[in-house]
Amino acid sequence: MSLKNNLHKLKEKYNGTKMAPLFNGFHTFLYTPNEITHGGTHIKAADDLKRTMNTVIMALVPCLIFGMFNAGYQHHLALGDIQAANGFFGATFWSWDNLVVGLWKVLPLVIVSYGVGLAIEFLFAVIKGHEIEEGYLVTGMLVPLIVPIDLPLWMLAVAVAFGVVIGKEVFGGTGMNILNPALTIRAFLFFAYPTWMSGDKVWVHGAVERAQEIAGGANVDAISGETVLGSLAQGHEASYSVADMFFGMIPGSVGETSTLLILLGGLFLIFTKIGSWRIMLSSVVGALVMGLIFNGVVDAGWISESSKFYGLMSTEFWHHLLIGGFAFGAVFMATDPVTASQTNKGKWIYGFLIGFISILIRVFNPAYPEGVMLAILLMNVFAPTIDHYVVQGNVKKRMKRLKAKTA
Repeated sequence: MSLKNNLHKLKEKYNGTKMAPLFNGFHTFLYTPNEITHGGTHIKAADDLKRTMNTVIMALVPCLIFGMFNAGYQHHLALGDIQAANGFFGATFWSWDNLVVGLWKVLPLVIVSYGVGLAIEFLFAVIKGHEIEEGYLVTGMLVPLIVPIDLPLWMLAVAVAFGVVIGKEVFGGTGMNILNPALTIRAFLFFAYPTWMSGDKVWVHGAVERAQEIAGGANVDAISGETVLGSLAQGHEASYSVADMFFGMIPGSVGETSTLLILLGGLFLIFTKIGSWRIMLSSVVGALVMGLIFNGVVDAGWISESSKFYGLMSTEFWHHLLIGGFAFGAVFMATDPVTASQTNKGKWIYGFLIGFISILIRVFNPAYPEGVMLAILLMNVFAPTIDHYVVQGNVKKRMKRLKAKTA
């Protein structure tokens, strides 16, 4: 209690100074502000931006913890140190050795993401003289979950700086950006450092080092960390079962592999009324429709098995929901309340097009079979346009009804 009282006293000392945003940010992180409103009627609610962000982080934590175990599991499995686990509940998967490797590789990604991102947020708050915005709390957690396990930390730091400054701050900060900051960071990484964001050597810890040793003439076995999408894009059959893909025991980005935990996180966001179920559901419908179209093309014999598109085209339409980052993007990225459509009808259109375009890019771009990132960024740009025409359509309907009544 004495700490709280002392902080309230120090707050009065820092008010009006350039360091006020930093102190206020630290103060509100620990305690509820001691400010009260005066006069008039005010809406009373328990939710605010910080609580909203914390709720999303809670939904992401299971994916983070699972990603740590999976990172170690894929590493030891590729080295031949362990055999494939006996299902999702197998003791081999949930071993301490797997967690140690995951902690060693994933925690630095989280620390760099938050350290660089929050430092820039604090800097802009001091320069502009406004309160520190909590928007990066979720972005800082999302970024480590959508990058490869062995991504160099300096690359991540550069990308985070680009995403926060160019993707958000130049537009005015949290609530003003038109692109999802986390996806902006991932897009920067993909186009600036493509060899670290694609291929079959970046998704399993140690695979890159083994490839370099082989290139240097060392007599070592290679580690293949090819993802399900990468394998299908090359025309090979997936070597993982549906159960492995659903539970997430496959190579991939840190937090994108477990469809089960992503589904549970989505249900949690819907229950707390933070995530839009319309966007999630319509994204799934859009993906299924596009997948069915491609399956129909294959069944009709309009494409030969020698085509480079055949592998992903012939994939069961519903399998597209279990592989790659589609589920993670539909639940945690597409539903970003700042960059998504705001109208109910607009959310249906926005989500459907994300799912539809994701599978379209996935199939027709074998060099980059994961299309959900580009699909969401594209629809971020068109979200205001979708809402504009939805609103204008409603206005026209009401004008017609008004004319009909006055006629």
